[in-house]
Amino acid sequence: MFPDVSTLTATQWVVIMSAVAACFSFSAWTILDAWKRHFESANEKLLWIQICIFVPILGSVAYLFFGQKRGIKRS
Repeated sequence: MFPDVSTLTATQWVVIMSAVAACFSFSAWTILDAWKRHFESANEKLLWIQICIFVPILGSVAYLFFGQKRGIKRS
């Protein structure tokens, strides 16, 4: 995309770092949410956490649409 990193402006760095922080925060939130929920088996919980760790964005979106409904929120 850019031939040299030194050609990035301060605004471009802010946009890039904001996008990275947003992706990291979203993935961390889904991992913590899976950790706090009670699933039918411990293996299912472990599987969702591993998916969110190893495939961060797609795994987190999949957990949000499919996994979160399968788990019961603990109080």
